[in-house]
Amino acid sequence: MLEEVIHDQCGIFSVFNNKEAADLTYFGLYALQHRGQESAGIVTSEDGKFHLHKGMGEVSEVFGDKSNLERLTGNMAVGHTRYSTTGASSIINIQPFIITNRNERLAIAHNGNLTNAFELRQKLDAAGSIFQTTSDSEIILHLIARSKKKTRIERIASALKTVKGAYSLVFLTENSIIATRDPNGFKPLCIGKLKNSYFVTSETCALDIIGAKYIRDIEPGELIEITDKGIESYFPHPKKDIKPSFCIFEFIYFARPDSRIFGENVDKVRRRLGRQLAKEHPVEADIVIGIPDSANTATLGYSEESGIRFEIGLIRNHYVGRTFIDPHQKIRDLDVKVKFNPVKGVIEGKRVIVVDDSIVRGTTCKKLVKLIRDAGAKEVHFRVSSPPIISPCFFGIDMPTKDELIGANYTVAQIEKLLGVDSLRYLSLDGMVSMPSLPNKNFCSGCFTGKYPLKTPQENGKKRIIKI
Repeated sequence: MLEEVIHDQCGIFSVFNNKEAADLTYFGLYALQHRGQESAGIVTSEDGKFHLHKGMGEVSEVFGDKSNLERLTGNMAVGHTRYSTTGASSIINIQPFIITNRNERLAIAHNGNLTNAFELRQKLDAAGSIFQTTSDSEIILHLIARSKKKTRIERIASALKTVKGAYSLVFLTENSIIATRDPNGFKPLCIGKLKNSYFVTSETCALDIIGAKYIRDIEPGELIEITDKGIESYFPHPKKDIKPSFCIFEFIYFARPDSRIFGENVDKVRRRLGRQLAKEHPVEADIVIGIPDSANTATLGYSEESGIRFEIGLIRNHYVGRTFIDPHQKIRDLDVKVKFNPVKGVIEGKRVIVVDDSIVRGTTCKKLVKLIRDAGAKEVHFRVSSPPIISPCFFGIDMPTKDELIGANYTVAQIEKLLGVDSLRYLSLDGMVSMPSLPNKNFCSGCFTGKYPLKTPQENGKKRIIKI
């Protein structure tokens, strides 16, 4: 609904060896709903048979009818909640996908984005492959099916050596769960356990909701198979290709603050970002408020470091449907007002610091600043707990083209004027990545630098003029 919102591709949750696999996957996906709200699906395996239900909408909408879950019998499951990056937002692209190859059933759930998808699809199409979706995830299944290797693990490993880009994958077979991360480890993926059951999921918050214990992250480039014998680990990629480049935006925005990803607690990292922001860009003010909900933790860090009181200055309406506002209706400011409302008693007559995690196009920020001004703020100082976004992401984040990014087209002073704030400051790149809470970590920060750990495809956007 809001133009400023950016999205990750999806959340993944899987279960091995639990008679309530479908129900547990439902709750796991519910915890991962923030990673994708367009569609959801669950597939289960029972005595060699797969049972699937998926649909457009949020998890509670897709599985609102209890009978949909009751039909998903079996003690293994893979679930997926999606926001489209590569491939259109439509029923045909809802995951998990299922194929039958060599008399074996295989389902896949994918988080990430393949950078060589277009070129691979062209080659497969020319060789006679028949595609049923427009998703890059289907390419992986075609590569597995065409592999001449003997075992299932070898065929999957062969396919993974062909694709490039970001992928955290979970496969469901008739008797196992297989999971892997790309050699850069762009997206998070971890293993959990509850009694004799194993779980693989995008974030640990999905383990918490079902009472499972976090065991470890799947390593960059690692391929695991969970069977009745336990967990077997493989590393099919050459060592020279294992180059950790964790997505820094997971810490800044995507992951839930109660999750642990890349070996660190998200809440602690965001507080560090806020504290560092306060050290780099102090300003005299009466209160600090955050843009709910993703900036709340960084705002607390800014308040703790600066000593300026943290207040709840904006109330967010969590019950706004995605199609509530018609994009063509004439009341242009209603989109922001319907989602955020200022607390006048907190803001009126105050010098206000507003903390946000990022600025993409700047359209929503400008409207929020006007709301805060209209509520009686004496001064508005905007602080951002990340550097300016100057380049798009090619690894699974739905981010605009460079021509649409305000940070790529205007100086900080110009953006300050466009937003109508008394001051605007961003966290420095060094301040973002050189924190004590992130020792010896390698991150992908391409959206802030324009430098990527892998070769990227060209942008397919037309030149646009940003109007805010």
